[in-house]
Amino acid sequence: MDIVTHAVMGAAFAAGVASLRNKDEKSAFAGPRSGIPGGQGPTRRLAAGVGAAAGLLPDADVLIQSGGDALLVLDYHRHFTHALAFVPFGALIAALLLWPLLRRRMSFATLYLCSFAGYLPHPLLDACTSYGTHLWLPFSQHKAAWNLIAVVDPVFTLLLAVPLFLFLRQPGSRAVRWSLLLGAAYFGFSFSQQQRVESAAVALAQARGHQATQLSVKPSMANLVLWRSLYVHDGRVQVDAFHLGLNVRHYPGMSAALVDAAATQKLAAGDAKRLRDIERFRVFSDGFIVQDRTRPNFVGDARYAMQPTAIAPIWGIEWRGAGAATEFVSRHDFSPAMRHDFLAMLLGRDLSYLR
Repeated sequence: MDIVTHAVMGAAFAAGVASLRNKDEKSAFAGPRSGIPGGQGPTRRLAAGVGAAAGLLPDADVLIQSGGDALLVLDYHRHFTHALAFVPFGALIAALLLWPLLRRRMSFATLYLCSFAGYLPHPLLDACTSYGTHLWLPFSQHKAAWNLIAVVDPVFTLLLAVPLFLFLRQPGSRAVRWSLLLGAAYFGFSFSQQQRVESAAVALAQARGHQATQLSVKPSMANLVLWRSLYVHDGRVQVDAFHLGLNVRHYPGMSAALVDAAATQKLAAGDAKRLRDIERFRVFSDGFIVQDRTRPNFVGDARYAMQPTAIAPIWGIEWRGAGAATEFVSRHDFSPAMRHDFLAMLLGRDLSYLR
């Protein structure tokens, strides 16, 4: 998820924990440095600030980079810092970083509790997207990707942020409960939409006479109405889009050959490091890697495109020439024509010319 949503969710969890602690005057976390007179727990705003900071900390893994290895950041983003087993240690790091600033305002035990509450939702939220999160390390290398929400979804963020704002502004408010309940309800709605798309995608593949493998469906950017589906058949990836209103509307998409062993060897051109980089990128992309006809030395992740019906990946790896180092390339061109088509599909309008 985007950093704003992570901060809001972390703040909501931590503020909620602080509110519960404030109701228990005999709490073990109460003390002379607990935040408010009377020995009760920390103020909601202070706890929310701690939770927001801790909620951002897991993404510090993007700092794991190397000028000589463009894929290192892909290997370690959403890696050990996002594992559930690492949450107690991540919360401790957050608490230690904040302790010099807050040691006169709350006890370390309270600071750690708020940090834990802020850190915990981050990996779970990321697992709800399609990128892939190493949630189960060190017990499993499997990447959790539940495909329930886009990386940026303003509706979901507002469902969390507005009740949280009211909760922090009004001392007697219980709005943070609504914040978390609305967020859970949003995921419930997303799951029902996901099941509708999966059923439609399977039926479509069968109607085409395809043996669909590696079926993946995910919401397009910033909504739960327009979804993107991908499946593999006979060495090719097929992309389609579905609008989910009262009825399901299908928008046919593009198809492309996956990079197979022969294409990999040709791309590597005898370069062992390039061959390793392609295989690393294949793992990162869950096998959905394709070449660009206009850029033969570019290999992209077909899971993501600016249009839900398109193949053209928004990122990939490329080599500028023989012996050149592997570069990570990001492409986010969104032309007026693409915006027009996206909006039309989002509204469920007819786009017969796409067929």
